[in-house]
Amino acid sequence: MSRYLQKSLLAGLVLLAVGCAQAQTLKVQPPAATVPVLEAAVAVPVMPSWDVQRSFAQLGRPADTLLLGTNNTDQIEFTMRRDRIASDAKLQLEYTPSPALIPTLSHLRIYLNDVLMNVLPIEKDQLGKKVTRQVALDPRLISDFNRVRLEFVGHYTDICEEPSNSALWVNVSRVSHISVTEQALSAENDLAWFPLPFFDARDYQSPVLNMVFAANPTLEEQRAAGILASYFGSQAGWRGTRFPVAFDHLPGVTAKDKALPSIVFATNDHRPAMLADLKTFPAVDAPVVQIIDNPANSYSKVLLVMGRNEADLITAVKALALGGDLFRGSRVTVDEVQRILPRKPYDAPNWMRTDRAVRFAELVKYPEQLRVSGVQPLPINVDINLPPDLFVWRNQGIPLQTKYRYTPPAATNDGSRLNISLNNQFITSLPLPGNSNSRLDELRLAVLSSESANTSERLSVPALKIGDRNTLSFNFSFASTASSSQRDRCQSSLPVDTQAVIDDQSSIDMSGYHHYIAMPDLKTFARSGFPYSRMADLSETMVLLSPQPSAIQLSTYLEAVAGIAARSGLPAFGLHVSDNWSDAAKLDADLLVLGTLAPDVRENRDLNLLLDRSRDWLLQASNTQPGRTTAQQWQYADERNLAASRVEVSAKGPIAAMVGMKSPFHEQRSIVALLATQDSDYQLLRETLADSGKMDAVSGSVVLIRSSGVSSQMVGEPYYVGHLPWWLMLWFKLSDHPILLAFMAATGVLLTAFLVWRVLQWAARRRLAYEE
Repeated sequence: MSRYLQKSLLAGLVLLAVGCAQAQTLKVQPPAATVPVLEAAVAVPVMPSWDVQRSFAQLGRPADTLLLGTNNTDQIEFTMRRDRIASDAKLQLEYTPSPALIPTLSHLRIYLNDVLMNVLPIEKDQLGKKVTRQVALDPRLISDFNRVRLEFVGHYTDICEEPSNSALWVNVSRVSHISVTEQALSAENDLAWFPLPFFDARDYQSPVLNMVFAANPTLEEQRAAGILASYFGSQAGWRGTRFPVAFDHLPGVTAKDKALPSIVFATNDHRPAMLADLKTFPAVDAPVVQIIDNPANSYSKVLLVMGRNEADLITAVKALALGGDLFRGSRVTVDEVQRILPRKPYDAPNWMRTDRAVRFAELVKYPEQLRVSGVQPLPINVDINLPPDLFVWRNQGIPLQTKYRYTPPAATNDGSRLNISLNNQFITSLPLPGNSNSRLDELRLAVLSSESANTSERLSVPALKIGDRNTLSFNFSFASTASSSQRDRCQSSLPVDTQAVIDDQSSIDMSGYHHYIAMPDLKTFARSGFPYSRMADLSETMVLLSPQPSAIQLSTYLEAVAGIAARSGLPAFGLHVSDNWSDAAKLDADLLVLGTLAPDVRENRDLNLLLDRSRDWLLQASNTQPGRTTAQQWQYADERNLAASRVEVSAKGPIAAMVGMKSPFHEQRSIVALLATQDSDYQLLRETLADSGKMDAVSGSVVLIRSSGVSSQMVGEPYYVGHLPWWLMLWFKLSDHPILLAFMAATGVLLTAFLVWRVLQWAARRRLAYEE
């Protein structure tokens, strides 16, 4: 309760500040004489507030919830940023009660953080109809983590009820929502809170961070921004991140973005105009990170990343990503950042290890994930993310060792079972006998193969039941009799509080599998960041940018790198950035290219033409003289592959493309080109990178992005990335030619028979010669 009392005290202070029309500061730190600050506006800043509404579907309930007589409780969890406080909260509940319930005697209880908020009686005119009720929630009880609990008390008769009767139910709609009015807390400029206020894991929204550079940022400044953007991307994960870019000025604070934070990159010789005053912002003699107030609004913070040169900027952003939890005060000087151990392939934190058996304790995301209770418990789900190029072919199965405990049923054998499924596909069912409450089963997850890993069915890499994203489900199904009700005999009993646990020492073993995949496959890039995420720190990735990128081009670059880091779970400490194709030819790395879409293919639907022109463009750029590329070299100029009949149109609609192809420099390397021309095209590309639904539609080798949607197609010849033993490679290649394989098998049988016949003849002649 102490945390709730603290929140209540904070709420009282905020309300008092609003009533007095003054902005009160909860924590005050007088600026030191040596710490430069931007001159604040004279006007008192208005306290920002947000009306946040989240439906049950957004809070993890993709389907309606059915409350029953034996499963009458549901719990909805929601969070709130630590730098905000709730001033008002409401629950909009939409539900449909069973028409067989007794009115008034049946009701719903609403709890917030285990405190009863309201009781909703079920009236006669509500039976069997959809009902919408609004319940006020006490904002003083709302903290950073909160639970709303719904309890259903249902009755269908006043004598001799069965708790498991099918008439006892209430359907709670997933469109029910929780509304909270949040107000900003004015905190001191202290890096001890980092990554707050720039990112809070309790926030459901995509973090939006302004990136501010001096005009014409250098490559190393862009690289420093990419490393820091990848850090926020790895923290944000599924939320996604947005990085608007500005040159020489801080973006204005608008009514929509009331407390939008900004990050400024500056060196002693190249700094934005807003930091030009050397008296207020003197030159630094080491990598420095400082947090200050935005001059337009003190509730908006600005992070200054400063250094003597570009190398200091790289050191500062690495320190933020690696040791941000060690920072204290408003200004920190970074002494040194040491790299302890280099990364290894396929060691991304978000991927399950494939070099040894992995315990479930390493896969759980929150406490009690492997525990359920109730007569009809919910399934226990374990997410398994794997590298997309894992080659499981003609394998007998994947070892799964499952240890579990459960409340034993009353009967010795009453049909209770544990059902195991993978990606909603049934795997096996295990009995739950009454004479044991602890079991250890060693299973093998079946592997299914098909002729293609690709919707076009042109490739021969097998598709598996286990893919890059998987959900392993354990569903305990208990068969028990709660009561028995008859006209002449009434017998009721409370249901047993059954509990079940999957032991966290259970394991799954994906070791011993090779890495081999058919490319290009943009689906692996969209879902897993592959091939760049093969090295989680992107140490084998080079990003090729235009020599003088615009603000929206830099935003696209930062958001693309952050998206890869979100899928791997690690910042891009080893990222390479260049505008020089000779660097790309020398470095053994996968290339991520931001280029220009040729004008003559913007309205041509021939994706083969787009792929050929992209390949010609890359080859032309790579064959230019070593040195910095020019703007003209980024245009398509090769006319060899134009169609016989050219289509000429004039259109202003935005269009962008993603193209995957083999690198012309290294055999095992790939290129993904993000192609756009105008700002509207880049904006369309950014929206696609931030939309999980559109990214799920990305596949094949060429993707066209229009305002109407995403169009994917597999064109061009495939190539393979990875390595297989010679015997497995031979067998895999022959599997594509069954007639040849049958001919070789028949030939082998005949040859073997001939050799055996000759050996037997030789043995017979020798025996006869010996007898003579």
